[in-house]
Amino acid sequence: MGRTIGIDLGTTNSCIAFSDGGHPTVIQSKSGSRVMPSVVAFSAKGERLVGLVAKRQAITNPKNTVNSIKRLMGRRYSEVVDYLNAVSYEIVENTNGDAAVRIMDRIYTPPEISAIILQQLKITAEEFLGEEVTDAVITVPAYFNEIQRQATKAAGKIAGFNVKRVLNEPTAAALAFLEPEGVKKLVVYDFGGGTFDVSVLKVIEGVFEVKATLGDTTLGGDDLDTKLVNWIMEEFKTETGIDLTRDNIAPQRVREAAERAKCELSMTQETDINLPFIATGDSGPVHLEITITRTLFEELAGELIKKTIPLCKDALEDAGMQIEEVDHVVLVGGSTRIPLVQKLVGDFFGKKPAQSVNPDEVVALGAAIESSVLTGQRKDLVLIDVTPLSLGVETLGGVLAPIIPRNSPIPMRNSRVFTTASDNQSVVGVHVAQGEREIIDGNRSLGTFELRGIAPAKRGEPRIEVVFEIDANGILNVSATDTSTGQKQSIKVNPSGGLSGTDIDRLRKEASANAEADKIKLKFVGLKNEADEVIYRASKSLKIAREELDKESWEQFEVEIKNLKLLRDGDDSLALEKGISEVRKQNESVSKLIEMFDTAEESATSEFLDSISKSEGE
Repeated sequence: MGRTIGIDLGTTNSCIAFSDGGHPTVIQSKSGSRVMPSVVAFSAKGERLVGLVAKRQAITNPKNTVNSIKRLMGRRYSEVVDYLNAVSYEIVENTNGDAAVRIMDRIYTPPEISAIILQQLKITAEEFLGEEVTDAVITVPAYFNEIQRQATKAAGKIAGFNVKRVLNEPTAAALAFLEPEGVKKLVVYDFGGGTFDVSVLKVIEGVFEVKATLGDTTLGGDDLDTKLVNWIMEEFKTETGIDLTRDNIAPQRVREAAERAKCELSMTQETDINLPFIATGDSGPVHLEITITRTLFEELAGELIKKTIPLCKDALEDAGMQIEEVDHVVLVGGSTRIPLVQKLVGDFFGKKPAQSVNPDEVVALGAAIESSVLTGQRKDLVLIDVTPLSLGVETLGGVLAPIIPRNSPIPMRNSRVFTTASDNQSVVGVHVAQGEREIIDGNRSLGTFELRGIAPAKRGEPRIEVVFEIDANGILNVSATDTSTGQKQSIKVNPSGGLSGTDIDRLRKEASANAEADKIKLKFVGLKNEADEVIYRASKSLKIAREELDKESWEQFEVEIKNLKLLRDGDDSLALEKGISEVRKQNESVSKLIEMFDTAEESATSEFLDSISKSEGE
């Protein structure tokens, strides 16, 4: 059995951690990075790129580079129409009406793209731990609905994971932040790249009980970036008359610069954006040069940030808790580094938010802790989470009849009895939905099924029991039973957010095949990096050798270095490995000759000085 890890599958960055004896540790990549950009790209050759290497080429390959895919997970195309202009790649509507991505004439669902990210994380974890990783706890925003949770679980399955738990991100953060002893009340304010969540928890001697959770899955750091991007391009248009939105590459350059400026403004009062040759005007190349102040950014983004405070207030009310009762406020997500966010949160809660946790890593650490609970490493923790949105069925007149109210603890089983709307009705349609609107159309439809074989009777007489069951992952099963005949029918919410079981199996096999290719490619990248280091050291030795040794001593060494440079830029890993070994040997030989030459020179100098000293003595 392989190792279990915790995964924070983030909108902007992803992070992984493992638990050893109940103590969580962040897993680093070979380059030492503790987080990986949640970016996937496809090169002109069809090569798949993931993480930092994908992000680096985004400016020159914007249409084939996918970022912030988490915002599309489990969502209908109609729900993301306003988001279309915020990304460089093409978002399309698939046959199910769900949002998908078109890359190089192929349609990818959000779970497929997310699976590519997860698969790279799996490779990184296996290299770090030196063993197979099979199981995972994957976190999701607390306000994700059933479809979005199922889509996340499907992504994990495609990537080759057995997803042991889908865990709410704020809950994971609480596990990593707070020791289980004593009685504490805390609020987790989670403002990430694509979503906002707030959860209120009560911890009593190791029992972590979520009292309430609220959020907005369409509000995140991406939206703050968009505000700044739009302002910059509007200012540029006013000044030059050039509309950058008509260009293919310019908007991506502006967005990258805006994101960097946003981060810099968390540490300084103003920053400059300089983008040379951003466009071409009547008189030639045009450059974008503009100064952004923290005050300006706060004016642009302040309205969005302030939308989080009423949600905090409502979450406290749902939890039946007063502000004065809150012991700790924990900030999670990269957007919480923004000074205005920290000020607004501090002012509302009347206390300074906790700064003792890394907002980029705390969720992954909490997921690793939960994995240690599930595997039996830790027995001092109990987690009681809640369902974020009400679940129910459609009744006569298009009204939603709740069966499980929001903020109900999970796992949960609840039922209600319904009846027929007309005489001798033999079939009843059961429409399952999730949300807080009384009218069914204002909520998210999760699926429909029919209960057949109802015994003939007058309207209102049949007794039909509808049962809702939510497991610890927040995954829903619904059944309906005619109590008089025993006829039963059930539905499980689509486990993929648009993918069938056959699709998932097919994609998992594809992902497995790609994983092997990725491992080979990763090894080759490592060899190239190793070659760069060897060339650097060898070139220093060669420079000294040219100055101190005769040509015969270093001539072949120079040839081997040139050969290694050619191999580094090629695609033959075996030849590259051999070339590295050869240059290393040559470097050792030349270094010894240099050392011998220096020693001999020092000895000769010493003898010369001794002879002078003797002469002077005589």
